[in-house]
Amino acid sequence: MRILITGATGLLGSNLVRLLVERGYPVGVFIHTRSYTKTLQDLPIKKHFGDILDPESVEAAVQEYDVVIHAAAITEYWPSRSSKIREVNIEGTRNVVDAVKKFSIQRLIYIGSGSSCNAPGNKKQIHRLPFAGAKYGLDYVDSKYIALQLVLNKVQQEGLPALAILPTFMIGPYDSLPSSGKLILALAKKKLKFYTGGGRNFVHVRDVATAIANSIEKGHVGKYYVAGNENLTYREFFDKVTNVVGVQPPPYKLSNNIIQLAGFLSGLKGELMGTKPLLSYPTAKIACDKLYVDCSDAIEELGMPQTPVETAIKECYDWISNNQHLIQNLSF
Repeated sequence: MRILITGATGLLGSNLVRLLVERGYPVGVFIHTRSYTKTLQDLPIKKHFGDILDPESVEAAVQEYDVVIHAAAITEYWPSRSSKIREVNIEGTRNVVDAVKKFSIQRLIYIGSGSSCNAPGNKKQIHRLPFAGAKYGLDYVDSKYIALQLVLNKVQQEGLPALAILPTFMIGPYDSLPSSGKLILALAKKKLKFYTGGGRNFVHVRDVATAIANSIEKGHVGKYYVAGNENLTYREFFDKVTNVVGVQPPPYKLSNNIIQLAGFLSGLKGELMGTKPLLSYPTAKIACDKLYVDCSDAIEELGMPQTPVETAIKECYDWISNNQHLIQNLSF
């Protein structure tokens, strides 16, 4: 069973590639010519270079494989509205879907976002997902939801052999951007002085990779699986981080009004100065909400492990501490 992964250079992709290689799969990766690939060096994989927006390069890679795992996406929250984010996340997915159908690939596994779901109880409404995330006004969140709908509709209308995995907030090693690791580093360096009343679901990235790898042969076509672990308030999460790295948690809890005002002003400054703010109005609103989900289907049907979040935090922190030469940006 030959496996192709798009978006293999990120936190999830770097862990997933290793897991699939360990399981003995022949693995190929489809990456942009400008992609950062140091976390994939010296691995026994085939690299296909191209552009997810170029159908010909997508087809050239896809036709060699039996299963395609489509994880490529722009995951930026800034700018809030971006035609590029929508194009890559929606049209890029459409190109992958078209190539999968053209070459009769056995299975497509679409990697979406936990933000496409609402609270527990809605996970079985596969083709009419309630979409609470639209209220944030973020093209990343909107585009991932639209791309998910695209995939599920193709299953219904054209028999596309696809299912979807929707990860929550992933933490773990090989976080070379860094993504979630940057939050952990900010706490470790005592740069974060406040927290909000919100929360979200946190998961070890390797658990998500395991759910994806298992879905090559498990899971139901036409269904989406939320891949997560613990629903935690930010204070509970920060307590876990500080216990691991040995510092005090942020001392100040800010009200929703204050944090949203700060996000509005910071975003406005970013627009005026042409710089990326640490906080924007949409991300401030997200920080105030409890984005909790039900992951029971992924646990029961895909055999997704539930590694303690503390382990994910420690492995992330240790990897970044020991591999700073691979990190793109450690500034705060």
